[in-house]
Amino acid sequence: MKSDYLKYWRVVRQFIKAKHKLSQADLDILLFLKSEQYFSKKKFKEFDELISWNVHRFDNLLRDDWIVVFRKNHGKHKTLYSLSQKAKRVTTSIYKYLNGKEIPTSNDGNPMFLRNVSYTDKVYRNFITEMNAFTRQQRHQTQK
Repeated sequence: MKSDYLKYWRVVRQFIKAKHKLSQADLDILLFLKSEQYFSKKKFKEFDELISWNVHRFDNLLRDDWIVVFRKNHGKHKTLYSLSQKAKRVTTSIYKYLNGKEIPTSNDGNPMFLRNVSYTDKVYRNFITEMNAFTRQQRHQTQK
């Protein structure tokens, strides 16, 4: 199966943002930090400079358990942080969806499928349904 990883990036991104109540900037920084096993506040701020300004982003991500303290400041050693298990699960799931895992279409699995959602969410959920059908068709063709 040919992999066009970014073909459905916009749809996957919108689903992840809606499901986990993340902003685009927060999601971007979590994806950047995914490859950093441990990072300092300085490393965080390096990438954060590229993103829309929010002086509270680091503290909010820490408060909401997206990042956690790995090692506290001790002597000459500065505090180090890492992504939380929650953040690791979410960022890993993004790659799974981009690799063909179907996006949930149930009310409890996807807030875009709730009854009273915005027009934009309705457009995305229609596309998710089509995307899932395409994914099933591709999977079926490769199994022949």
